Amino acid sequence: MSSPGKSSEKAPEVAAEELPQRPGVERDTIAAIATPAGVGGVGIIRLSGTKVTDIAGSLCGDTHLRERFAHYREFLDSNGDVIDDGLAIRFTAPRSFTGEDCLELQCHGGRYVLARLLQRCLELGAREARAGEFTERAFLNDKIDLVQAEAIADLIAANSDAAARQAQASLRGVFSDAVNSLAGDVTALRVYVEAALDFPDEDVDFLSDGKVAASLESLTAGLQQLLDKAREGALFQAGAQLVLAGKPNAGKSSLLNVLSGDDVAIVTSIPGTTRDLLKENIVIGGVPFQVVDTAGLRTSDDPIEREGIRRAETAIRDADITLLVIDDDAEDSPTTDIESKDSTLLVFNKIDRSGRSPGFFQHINKDAVALSVHTGAGIDALKSAILDKLGLQQTTDNRFSARQRHIQALESAREQLEGCRQRFSENGAGELLAEDLKLIHATLGQITGVLSSDELLGEIFASFCIGK
Repeated sequence: MSSPGKSSEKAPEVAAEELPQRPGVERDTIAAIATPAGVGGVGIIRLSGTKVTDIAGSLCGDTHLRERFAHYREFLDSNGDVIDDGLAIRFTAPRSFTGEDCLELQCHGGRYVLARLLQRCLELGAREARAGEFTERAFLNDKIDLVQAEAIADLIAANSDAAARQAQASLRGVFSDAVNSLAGDVTALRVYVEAALDFPDEDVDFLSDGKVAASLESLTAGLQQLLDKAREGALFQAGAQLVLAGKPNAGKSSLLNVLSGDDVAIVTSIPGTTRDLLKENIVIGGVPFQVVDTAGLRTSDDPIEREGIRRAETAIRDADITLLVIDDDAEDSPTTDIESKDSTLLVFNKIDRSGRSPGFFQHINKDAVALSVHTGAGIDALKSAILDKLGLQQTTDNRFSARQRHIQALESAREQLEGCRQRFSENGAGELLAEDLKLIHATLGQITGVLSSDELLGEIFASFCIGK
């Protein structure tokens, strides 16, 4: 239960009462079951707060548990009867995940046993933790920043190896360090500008010597690079929607079965077999996708099929990528409206009949892949083309997890910086430049939580599971 540590910082060795406190940090003791609901070999209850030592004494009969050592103990109720036996591990402030005194109880993983043990902790003065409250306290006690706190939830929710690796990178501080480095560059420029404003009588005009313009250009490039990486990180965490569209019998459902590795869709030679949206989750190159198979696009008098086509058109509008599947053997023509979208990738299927070579090619200035669902030829080329369509970089160096709020903050900072550069270029006013840089600095601070509202914190930590 040790803390990952705040990015590039080491927690000071101070007593719990001397820990730095942000507004709103509570000092009461919280407790929660930290393992999933159900029956398991081991169940864990966590406690954090000022009453941990006293609770451990009453529950385990020992107020002097050695720090960071697994003690085998019997856990006792108010009558001295044994609730269960297991391991008790004590962590003292600030050398714990939350930065407070903590206790971890490991017992048998039955629901009834865990409920009794938690109830005993509440009788001894703890209260039930809110969702995400342990991680919230770690943030409020300066053990981790807000990006690292969110990375914990992303790591728990990761559904691919790449997503887990990137969440772990954010937890180690890779994203935070990049934001802090950029904020440091903004700070350095603010200091330079403020110095120029404070000493206007100097012989050298610092604001027009070219250094400010060069610094603003460098900040713009660095911010754009960070924004691109954040978008990739968010994509690996949240995933993308991949919609299969096209005329009946083009091979959409067969392609879904191949991509998912299972017979999830009914495949027949009868046109209009698929009448509703069929969804399946897959992973391509570490990126999670929800693949949506849709009804064949054609004119129909059947009201049920027409409704399926309407739903297909809605899914196509909302898609991150649309695979327009075309029967290459039937000399089929693409559906023009869909073909014109930038997010559309043309997929010429049934090349085992048409004789076209498999792989990526350009079809009238549109990205296209030739393949055969029947033989599997060209499927790997399709997967590569899908990832390219998302704009993913080939390198995996320094990848990290990110969320939509991070992207929005970086986009806002970029817009502010572009406006800043334009205003400075037009009038060269140092006072306006100083205010613009201050605003950009504050926007970057929202990402790591240097500047954050109670409403934002409540929204973030409410999405966590109980006991984390």
